[in-house]
Amino acid sequence: MYYCEYPPHPALAAHVACMWAACAPGGAPTHRVLPDNCVDILWQDGGKPGFAVGMMSSAILVASGGPLRTVAVRFKPGAAGAFLAAPLHALTDQRADIDQLWGRGDAERLADALWTCELSDLERVALIEHQLLLRLRAAGAGQAGDPGDWLIRRALAALDASGGVLRIEDLAAQLGVSRQHLAALFRARVGLSPKLYARICRFRRATAALKAEPSPDWAQLALACGYFDQSHLIHDFQEFAGSAPERFLIAA
Repeated sequence: MYYCEYPPHPALAAHVACMWAACAPGGAPTHRVLPDNCVDILWQDGGKPGFAVGMMSSAILVASGGPLRTVAVRFKPGAAGAFLAAPLHALTDQRADIDQLWGRGDAERLADALWTCELSDLERVALIEHQLLLRLRAAGAGQAGDPGDWLIRRALAALDASGGVLRIEDLAAQLGVSRQHLAALFRARVGLSPKLYARICRFRRATAALKAEPSPDWAQLALACGYFDQSHLIHDFQEFAGSAPERFLIAA
């Protein structure tokens, strides 16, 4: 399995976490994808338009039926809406063909350009970035001075900085909005509730700590990552990874 990430075009850096490319050999085993608080659009060889994968609330298993090349964009949290003609909650735990979101003509032209000729990963990335830049410019006028965009960016930054520990009531108070208003904004522009987004932040912090120290003191790990206790940690691993934390690295 080949996988490589590339930094985005500077004009896309505020919206895109990375561009990435992968190649799975024929007969590759099923692999597990964990919630990461991001939205991706993937293009795979075979002549079909790409597809968007929305925010995930649990792990999914992905099987490869044969040799498959993929090139993709991974958006930063809350940033995909500028490039997709849909509220992000409609994509949560779903995938949608990009021709339904961008129109068949644009989607098919990009797919043809990506796969008709033999190109390098970087050449394919450049084609996708060109399309994203066009869409960003088209969306820019409507987003200029958008107070919702400013608020959601502040909220996401605060939750990320806290590792998911910041209470949603306290976050809403800091931003000067009601918890209900914040939840509605997250639903449309992020795709998850702020509480679920925070829980996944905390879970990702725990998985990173576990990879760094595969044999931890579980009670200390739970407290260090913002959990009430070890049982709380186990509950989130069961929900988001489908396994107990002790088996997480084995199943990864």
